[in-house]
Amino acid sequence: MKIGKIISVEYDKFRVRLFHTTRNSTVNIDGKVYYFGNIGSYLKTLNSSGEYVLCEVVSIVDWVGKENQFYSTYNLDSSREIIIKPIGTLMHEKFCMGVGIFPSLYTDVEIVTFNDLDLILSYNDGCAIDGVHSTIFIGTSKSLINYSIELDVNQFFNIHSAVLGNSGSGKSNTIAHILHEVYRKHDNEAFGAKTIIFDANGEYPMAFGEEANLHKTIIPVFYKPNISKAVDGYKPFVLPYYLMNLDEWLSFLMESERTQKPFWDRVLQESYKFYSIFNTDKRKDAHRFANYIKWKLRQMLFNIVSRIDSDTSKMTAAKGAVAMLRQTCNSSLGDDVDKNVLTDLSNFLNACNDLCVINFGNNNDSLSNALNLFTAIEDEPKYVCITKHRDHCEANLSDYIIEGAFRQIDESDALAVDQNKLKPGKYFDYHYLRTAVDMVLLEEEAHGNLHIRDFTSTLMSRLDFFLYNPECAFMRIETPDYLDCNDYLEKMFGISDSEEKSKQLITIDSSEVGTDALELMTSVVSRMVFDYRKCKFGKLRQQKPIHLILDEAHRYIRKDANYIMRENIFEKIAREGRKYSLYLIISSQRPSELSQTVLSQCGNYIVHRIQNEVDMKYIYSVLPYFSEDYITKIKQAVPGEALIFGNCVPMPIMVKIKEAKPAPNSKNCDIKMEWFYKEIITDTTI
Repeated sequence: MKIGKIISVEYDKFRVRLFHTTRNSTVNIDGKVYYFGNIGSYLKTLNSSGEYVLCEVVSIVDWVGKENQFYSTYNLDSSREIIIKPIGTLMHEKFCMGVGIFPSLYTDVEIVTFNDLDLILSYNDGCAIDGVHSTIFIGTSKSLINYSIELDVNQFFNIHSAVLGNSGSGKSNTIAHILHEVYRKHDNEAFGAKTIIFDANGEYPMAFGEEANLHKTIIPVFYKPNISKAVDGYKPFVLPYYLMNLDEWLSFLMESERTQKPFWDRVLQESYKFYSIFNTDKRKDAHRFANYIKWKLRQMLFNIVSRIDSDTSKMTAAKGAVAMLRQTCNSSLGDDVDKNVLTDLSNFLNACNDLCVINFGNNNDSLSNALNLFTAIEDEPKYVCITKHRDHCEANLSDYIIEGAFRQIDESDALAVDQNKLKPGKYFDYHYLRTAVDMVLLEEEAHGNLHIRDFTSTLMSRLDFFLYNPECAFMRIETPDYLDCNDYLEKMFGISDSEEKSKQLITIDSSEVGTDALELMTSVVSRMVFDYRKCKFGKLRQQKPIHLILDEAHRYIRKDANYIMRENIFEKIAREGRKYSLYLIISSQRPSELSQTVLSQCGNYIVHRIQNEVDMKYIYSVLPYFSEDYITKIKQAVPGEALIFGNCVPMPIMVKIKEAKPAPNSKNCDIKMEWFYKEIITDTTI
């Protein structure tokens, strides 16, 4: 139906004079009512090539003037005008954004019908085709009343997406509704989907609980860190510390010096060696530990003797090393250790301390001469005893144990322990981290690095945070429950190469986790998933896709320099994840704080109301096809409405998102009810 003609053509807008017979802003076509006089509604016009140009109404004017008489020939003597903005072109039943050939003056302007929009938006009624669902229902058009908007499953989920908007604008509802649409499908349900939600506010379990009416084959799982057993539908979430790689450890510990990377690597290696000692042979573990400690101290003392010139300085440094190592041994070996082992180690430390004798500033080579006897040459170690003289001490060997003597070092066994290297993902007991730190610090100081404790002070404080703070309890597990990262992904998330599919919808409630632990948790889990997907080749890359939904994404995908994880795994996933069928859906109320790389790599955007000017300017600067008129639409949107644009729709559309039922737990507090409501008390007394 024609409503008027174009009387002015500009590059970005057309001026339309309505027919005098077009008295109302509504028309009835085939029983359907169309509101063409609304801002944001659609009209169409033909160009010289016979192609329809789709336009959006941006302004409506009603005025009276002498100019009307000049248009009477064209039946345009109405006082009403409409300004429309060209959006795209419908060519051969295929719609594309942009206009190639513009319409001429006095070209008719027509109503856009539901049939036109069906063709433009490639409408699908939601029914499965050959058992495969191709669309999900997102809501109704704000411009065309009661017109349903469907999103193409491939176009939406096959690229990264962003859901943006102020707090209370409807982001959580949008994500919950989208997932409801996916997991409620019947006739070939979404059995192969895998969605992991990092729920920063604890909102989503309410939306996906028993009342969610998900398909019976869909298995939702709700995790919560730092709980010891299942409670209120939540299962304990753990992130084993030993699955963290070196860079993740260093980021969490806030290392600031390049020298700290090899330092912490040695700490992890020493922790694994101590763990290996105590888990190889329970009958010999204390003996092996003592032998290894003696071997380590001998090396430290040898380095001190070789490096320092003054005997006084040598012995001062040597005595300090002995004293520190004695403290380490006392904290590492409990009362249940074989008394003979404790006695032998104590005699060794006492002997080393005695050998650090100084007489008028000279040691008379007491320590250096004795060190040569500490290590066994023959197959059967002997015993070393120290004889004290007035100006020096002398070490002697004995075939039999005598009071105050210690057993020689079995160097082959110590070397076997030292060569036992920690491989990525292998278990080690975190209780040995402090002992390992003390050992490495002593070794560094023996090599002359006397400021190592100053360089690592922050790292040590962060280590204490990991060891003792309740926030990190979900990282501290006592047993090697997971063989490696792949075993962890399979048991925790159901991600594996097997044909069995489970845990399609996983929610991790991190509302009670601090910022540092949250950043670490999201990054490590995402890194493990990314590493798993990168190992796939050929057709396997296109199978078993995984979607990560990042709630409150600005908390752990920030663009500022204070982000704890130096290498942002999400930027890497944003750039490369699509090749491995790993996708991000980010949700944020502060787009200006998000990583520019992540936001710009998104192909779909659902933007709710944003009032902050800084956020709007940031979105405008990051997205190349974001026009200024979008800003007005977004600012004027009411809660629940959103502007959708990107790959999933042929053109930007303002949509009233369907309300998710059950809804996420994101409602505001009803202040008046909380303040003034009083429960009616019935007097049951007689």
